[in-house]
Amino acid sequence: METRLLLPTKENIELTAQALANGQLAAIPTETVYGLAANALDGDAVRKIFEAKGRPMDNPLIVHVSDLASVKNMELVSEIPPKAVKLAEKFWPGPLTIIMPKGKAIPNEVSAGLETVAIRFPSHPVTRALISAAGVPLAAPSANTSGSPSPTSAAHVMHDMSGKIPYIIDGGICEVGVESTVVTTVSDTPMLLRPGGITLEQLREAVGEVDVSEAVLFKLKEGQKAESPGMKYKHYAPKANLILIKSDDEKYIEYVNSRKNDNVGALCYDEDEENLSVKTFPFGKKNDFENQANRLFDALRSIDETNLTTVYGRCPETYGTGMAVYNRLIRAAGFEVIELA
Repeated sequence: METRLLLPTKENIELTAQALANGQLAAIPTETVYGLAANALDGDAVRKIFEAKGRPMDNPLIVHVSDLASVKNMELVSEIPPKAVKLAEKFWPGPLTIIMPKGKAIPNEVSAGLETVAIRFPSHPVTRALISAAGVPLAAPSANTSGSPSPTSAAHVMHDMSGKIPYIIDGGICEVGVESTVVTTVSDTPMLLRPGGITLEQLREAVGEVDVSEAVLFKLKEGQKAESPGMKYKHYAPKANLILIKSDDEKYIEYVNSRKNDNVGALCYDEDEENLSVKTFPFGKKNDFENQANRLFDALRSIDETNLTTVYGRCPETYGTGMAVYNRLIRAAGFEVIELA
């Protein structure tokens, strides 16, 4: 199959939207990461996503809509809980996914057999134009090979999906850089299942108490079912073995330099670069979590352009958008962390 890289012109949006409505796949830009989209109401089309990505079928997908009214009108959900309404009014359109009770229109391929469905109203104008033109909601996980770093540019998508899908719409570099925040509203107290550009602090300001799933910062327990995308054990990983180092600046630099050889690299803050004697992959400024989120996946993908076997990464903070960066890195590292006293 030839994969065509298209600019987001009106004609190309209509071409791609028609393909999506007819059961084909397309990679689309969003404000978070690029998504691999299919008609969310067509189980056969959705299965093609799992095949193209090599993604396990027990990992649920997010349904993207172009307006709030369609969530109820198209029977995507059976009800919209009051706190879901508050969150939607505050953060939609934007990088927030809300889990609600599943409606009749959602096939099992989308929800991975769960009785809930994840819904997002993205802010990216190209995404919204595509959904509107297609006339159907779009199921869309990240447009990468399953388990590898998510794509934040059309070039990343082409690297992973060339020959597997017909169309990639090039909408430029993604603004947020990590996948959307996911919160479930099916219980009395909402629960954060995946951190992202909308922070825990912002969620609590909007609706009061919000719990945090243990799986945000720790491994899923044996046999525990993923309630949200991004909860699996190993995810976002480069080919090299990534090990996180939890320490202050000086100890991190000393530790990494002591292991200097041709096979070792450092996934570091911008400020660390000049003091490290190994190949570096800076992913942002130390105290700028939004900058780290925006650059993280590009830095992880850059590691794969080398023959390095081990990369020592900085262990970020776990508040604000830093929680999203930590969540991605801890999974990319397979939860391997070295703490230096």
